[in-house]
Amino acid sequence: MHRAIPRNQNKESSPCPISIHRLMGLTEDICWILFKEHAFNGEDPREHPDLQGISRQIASKCKGLPLAAKTLGRLLCFERNAEKWEEILKSHIWESPNDEIIPALQLSYYYLPPHLKRCFAICSIYPKDYRFLKEDLVRLWLAEGLVQPKGCKEIVKLGEEYFDDLLSRSLFQRSRCNESVFVMHDLINDLAKVVSGEFSFTLVGNYSSKISGRVRHLSYATTDYDALDKFEGIDKAQVLRTFLPFSHRRSSRVDSKVQHDLLPTFMRLRVLSLAPYQNVVQLHDSIGRLKHLRYLDLTATPLKKLPEFVCSLYNLQTLLLDSCMCLVELPNSIGNLKNLLFLRLHWTAIQSLPESIVNLSNLHTLVLSECKNLTELPPNMGKLTKLERLTDFFVGKQSGSGIEDLGKLQNLQGELRIWNLQNVFPSQDGETAKLLDKQRVKELELRWAGDTEDSQHERRVLEKLKPHKDVKRLSIIGFGGTRFPDWVGSSSFPKIVFLKLKGCKYCTSLPPLGQLVSLKELRIEAFDLIDVVFPELFGNGESKIRILSFEDMKEWREWNSDGVTFPLLQLLQIRRCPELRSALPGHLPALEELCIDRCPLLMASLPRAPTIRQMELFDTSRSVQLTKYQSGMLSLMVQKFNSQNSPLQGIEHIGVSTTLDKIEVHCCDSLKLFQPKSFPNLEILHIWDSPHLESLVDLNTSSLSISSLHIQSLSFPNLSELCVGHCSKLKSLPQGMHSLLPSLKSLSIEDCPELESFPEGGLPSKLQSLNVQNCNKLIDSRKSIGVCNHSSLFQNLELVIMKMWNPFLRKCCCPQLLHLLNYLVLKI
Repeated sequence: MHRAIPRNQNKESSPCPISIHRLMGLTEDICWILFKEHAFNGEDPREHPDLQGISRQIASKCKGLPLAAKTLGRLLCFERNAEKWEEILKSHIWESPNDEIIPALQLSYYYLPPHLKRCFAICSIYPKDYRFLKEDLVRLWLAEGLVQPKGCKEIVKLGEEYFDDLLSRSLFQRSRCNESVFVMHDLINDLAKVVSGEFSFTLVGNYSSKISGRVRHLSYATTDYDALDKFEGIDKAQVLRTFLPFSHRRSSRVDSKVQHDLLPTFMRLRVLSLAPYQNVVQLHDSIGRLKHLRYLDLTATPLKKLPEFVCSLYNLQTLLLDSCMCLVELPNSIGNLKNLLFLRLHWTAIQSLPESIVNLSNLHTLVLSECKNLTELPPNMGKLTKLERLTDFFVGKQSGSGIEDLGKLQNLQGELRIWNLQNVFPSQDGETAKLLDKQRVKELELRWAGDTEDSQHERRVLEKLKPHKDVKRLSIIGFGGTRFPDWVGSSSFPKIVFLKLKGCKYCTSLPPLGQLVSLKELRIEAFDLIDVVFPELFGNGESKIRILSFEDMKEWREWNSDGVTFPLLQLLQIRRCPELRSALPGHLPALEELCIDRCPLLMASLPRAPTIRQMELFDTSRSVQLTKYQSGMLSLMVQKFNSQNSPLQGIEHIGVSTTLDKIEVHCCDSLKLFQPKSFPNLEILHIWDSPHLESLVDLNTSSLSISSLHIQSLSFPNLSELCVGHCSKLKSLPQGMHSLLPSLKSLSIEDCPELESFPEGGLPSKLQSLNVQNCNKLIDSRKSIGVCNHSSLFQNLELVIMKMWNPFLRKCCCPQLLHLLNYLVLKI
C-alpha cells in the first residue's frame, strides 16, 4: 500500500504498517519559474529590474509549494509597485504561528480587496472537493448581499466579475473534466474556513451541539433520513442566514418538523434549500413568513404546485425548481416577485406560464429546457427587457408570444432554442426575431414541427433567421424547405464548431459546408430524400471535422468522398441507414471511435484506422465490438456474425490486429478458419457457439487441417488463456501445442462432441488450469490416456475440472494425476 503525504502527516499515527512516500517540494529555481510565470503574466522579468530580485526572494519563501507560488504570483500580477512587493516580502505573516494555513495563502487573502474577502469567506460552506458552477456561487453572493450595485452596472454582471477576479487569483480552479465546473483546492478550502471563523459552520455527523450563537451560514451533508435531532442546538443561531444541505444521493428524506418547527425560527434566513428531499410534497405556510428570504432552492422535490404564499416573498431573487417533475403550474401572482432575477424550471411538467410572468421586470434568467409539456409562452414576453438568459422561446400560433417578442429581447446570451417556427405567419418573416443583432447568443437551435404547407415560406423564414457571425453552435431541426438558404455553410460564420441538421425531410440536397473553417462536429439526421452524399458537403482537400455522424437516412445509398480526406476525424457514427452500401473513406489516421449501427447492406471494407480505441458494428446479422480499456488492453468481442465474410478479416484491414490482446467470438456462423498469424500479440482467445469453425490455420502452409485447430510454423508467445466451446465440428487441438503455446496457463474445452484427442507431445508446461466438459469422444479415446504418460505435464496444475471423466480416470494409469485430482477435489 502506498500513499502520498502532501502536508502534515504523523508517521506514528498510522494504525498499520504502510509505505509512506513524502512528496518533496519544488526546487527554488523551478518554484521561481512558476512564480514569475504568474506574477509577470508572460512578461519578461528583465523588463522590471526593480521587481526581479524581490520576486526571487518571495518565491523562495513559498518553500517549494506550487499552490503557494501560483496564488501569490497571481496576487502580485495586478501590482507593479516595488514598494508593495517589498511589503509582501517583509510581511509578518511569513512568521505566523498558524500551522493550519500556509503563509503564502494567508497573504493571498490578506491583500484581497474587502469585497472579495467577503465573497471568498462564504465559500467556506462548500465541502472539500465540491464541484460548483459560476452562476450558483454568484446567486449565493447576491442573496447574502455581498454584491453591491456600482453605478449603472448590472448586479449580476458585477457578481460575475467578482468571480472572475477570484478565479484569476487561483483561489478557484477549473475542473479537469468540465471547464464550466469549478473547485477549490483543499488548502484554499481550509483558508476559507479559517477566515470565516465562527460565522460559518459545517455540520458533520451529530455535532450540532458545538454550534455557536454567532453562526450565520450553516451547511451539512444529507443522509437517507435527516431527523430533527440532527439539528439539536442549532436554534441557538438566531442570526442564521443560510441553511444549505449538500447531497450526493439520489433521494433523501427530512423530518417534517424541520420545515414546520425549526426553519420558521430563523426569521433572518436569506438562503434556504430543501433540495433534494423526496418527502417535501408541499411547503409549510410558515415559509411564507421568512420575509428576508432571497434564495429558495426546491430542486428535485416532488412538489405539484407552488403555493401562492411564495409570491409574498418580495425580496426573493432566486427560485430554483429544476427536476421538480411533478410540478405542473406556477402561482398566478408570480409577477409580484419584482426582485426575482433567476427562475429555473428545467425538467418540470409545467404546461403553461402565468401571464403575470411578464411583470418580472428584473428577471435575468429563465430556464425552460426539457419542459416537454410547454408549447407556448404568455403574450408580451418582449417586456422582459432585462432578460439575458432564455433557454427556450416558443412561437405562439394564435395566442401567446410571437416571433416579434423575441426581437425585443436584445440582451440574450448563451444558448437559445426557438420552437414552433411553423407558426410564423406568411405575412411575417424571421427578421423580426433580430437574431443578427444578438451577438452574445453562442448556441442557437431553430425548430419546426409537423408537415409544412408552404416550403417556400419556410425557406423565407429561415433566410431571415440568419444568426450573428459569432455563433458557435447551430442546429436546424424540422425545416420544411426543399433547400437551405445560402447563409447555411457560408464563410461569414468563422466560429461555428458544431452544426446539426435534422429532420429536414423535404430537402433534396445538403448544403456545402467546406467554408466553415472552424467546424469540428457535424451531425446529419433524418433526411428522407438524400440518396448520395457528395464531396461538396465537406469541401475539397482536408476536412477539419473531428466528429461526424449520420443517422436515420432512409434512402442514402452512396457516400462519395472523392478528393476529400479526413486527417483529424476521431469519431464516425453511421446509424440506421438501411440502404447504404458503398465504401467508407479508406484511411482515417486519427479515428478513435467507429460505430456502424443497423446498416445491413454496408458490406464495404472498414477504413484503415491504426489509432482506433472503440468500434461497434451492429445489426440483425452481426454484433462486433472493439474496445481499448484504460489499462491499455485492446479487446475484440464478436457476439454474432452471420455475414459471408469473417469479422476478423475486417479487423486485420483496420490495422490493429497486431496489437489485439483479447478476442472473444460468440455465435459466429461465418467463422470457418482462424488465422493466428494475424494476431501475434494475442493473450486471450475465446471461441464459442461457432458451429462451422473448421481450422485454426497458418495460410502460409500448404497443409490445411479441416475440422481441427491446426497451427504449423507458428508460435503464440503471449497466449495465456484459450477457451473453445460448442464447436460441433472440432476434432483435435493444435499439434505441437506444448511448444507453440509456451505461455498458456488456462485451457477450457466444453461441448465439443467430435474432439477425439489431445495433441501429440502433450500440453504446455506452464498450464495451471484445465477444464474439459462434455467431450465424450475425448474420454473414450486412448490418445487421451496417453497424455497422462507425460507426468511432467501436471506438475504445475493448480485447478482441474473434469466432468464425466470417471471412465477416463479408471483407464488412466498416471499416479501423479490421480494423486493431484484426489488433492484438488476439495478445492473444486
